[in-house]
Amino acid sequence: MVRPWRRTHLGSEADRATFRALHSASLASPALREGLTAGSAERSIRHLRALLGTPALAITDTAGLLAWDGTGQHHEEQVPALVAATLERGGTRGFDRGDLPCQEAGCPLRTAVVSTLVVEERVVGTLQAFTPYPTAGLARANDEVAQWVSGQLELAELDASRTRLMEAEVRALRAQISPHFIYNSLGAIASFVRTDPDRARDLLLEFADFTRYSFRRHGDFTTLAEELRSVERYLLLEQARFGDRLQLTLGIAPEVLPVAVPFLCIQPLVENAVRHGLEAAEGVGHIRITAQDRGQECVIEVEDDGVGEDPEKVRRALAGDASSDSVGLGNVDARLRNAFGEDFGLVVETAPGAGTKVVVRVPKFAPGVHP
Repeated sequence: MVRPWRRTHLGSEADRATFRALHSASLASPALREGLTAGSAERSIRHLRALLGTPALAITDTAGLLAWDGTGQHHEEQVPALVAATLERGGTRGFDRGDLPCQEAGCPLRTAVVSTLVVEERVVGTLQAFTPYPTAGLARANDEVAQWVSGQLELAELDASRTRLMEAEVRALRAQISPHFIYNSLGAIASFVRTDPDRARDLLLEFADFTRYSFRRHGDFTTLAEELRSVERYLLLEQARFGDRLQLTLGIAPEVLPVAVPFLCIQPLVENAVRHGLEAAEGVGHIRITAQDRGQECVIEVEDDGVGEDPEKVRRALAGDASSDSVGLGNVDARLRNAFGEDFGLVVETAPGAGTKVVVRVPKFAPGVHP
């Protein structure tokens, strides 16, 4: 006779306590990853109080209260003094009834444990736990939770620093592309003002749309469709300058058009193909742009049949050599690696007299990446 198995409990009390603690931490984490603000403190404090199990909890910056949760809100006015006293010494500090005078009958808040919140060796605020009486266990627990909160805030600062770096890289790329292209485009448009006013007007509208896209200020990512639309405008302006010398072949799989790519990651490669594949060559120059669906990845290729490059020079450009005249190669390579990982940098195939092919691989789906 087989007796059916029946689960009688969900582990020991210690197991359940561990689960509750981890669950509370996971609920507090998303808000804290936004940095220390009144909004993030308000959204996380309830979960942090559940971690500590105290009657009341306060989160502050270095000036004063950001959020309070629990009973005894009449003690909020005493919070700035606790902040100042803790910042004088740092670390974790206890306060007794003399520091928390109270006229409310039955108020359970008679002592406080205050721990500093530290980001990159800089105190940014405090975590204040209020209780009826002091215990060594609460002091240790508050200190541990404050260290965990500090870790989440450091991750938020890292994310913000990374975002600022990417924005700086895009600004640098715009500065690198703009002068060369703007002067040539305006010169080409000016050449048609008298001979073909309608074409000059159309080119001016294309130029306006191109610059509007290139200098937009929202989002680190865009769709491949938007990026290729900008490339199309760029090439229309360059064809006005080169005429029949610039020949273009496109092969774009429709299913990859919605794929998210770093903003301004294709146009610099096409500009390099024009500058080094056509300007330096005699006769007709061909540029081929393809985008293919390769399972979990989208593979984009920009190829020209121009004069080619010294591979060592390309390696220096990818390493960020400021003396290189290759437009944005190192910038694009760095942003691809930052966004998708080290396996997704540029691959450049070139040699003197053999043309150049640049291959871009991007995952079709990546966590946290959206246009």
